[in-house]
Amino acid sequence: MEKSTKIRIDTQLQPGDIGYLIYLHGKLYARENGYLRGLEIYTMESILESLKNFNPAKDRFWLARDNDKIVGSIALMNRGTSAQLRYFLIETDYRGLGLGNRLMQAFIDFFHACDYQSAYLWTTNELPAAAHLYKKFGFELMEEVPSEQFGKQTIEQKYELRV
Repeated sequence: MEKSTKIRIDTQLQPGDIGYLIYLHGKLYARENGYLRGLEIYTMESILESLKNFNPAKDRFWLARDNDKIVGSIALMNRGTSAQLRYFLIETDYRGLGLGNRLMQAFIDFFHACDYQSAYLWTTNELPAAAHLYKKFGFELMEEVPSEQFGKQTIEQKYELRV
């Protein structure tokens, strides 16, 4: 697959983007981690919650696009004085190009611009590359909980960032 070196990151949701993000999460995490329908349902419900409460001054979606194809994403969801990091992923063929760093930096910059006091995210122990990035940007592992939410036994992890 030929990848563009001009991958752009934008914050404008286009028609079809939300459905594609749900699809992408379902397909990618099923293929790479064996997660079943539970992950896709969780993503669908949480994106719906994000959109119902969306305030462009405090909430943001970032989409990495190669031409019109979404190849990465991250979002910040307002939780009062805290921000929740959500929907972070990079398509397999686009890893190693610095997109994870670019998306995380966009999140951190907006986080600071909005004067949030803290940020947090939930992930699983099966995503070490993502965990590495979270730690690089100042997040610390705060909690671990056994879970079968995604159709298999895993450990859900909560990371937090404090100002």
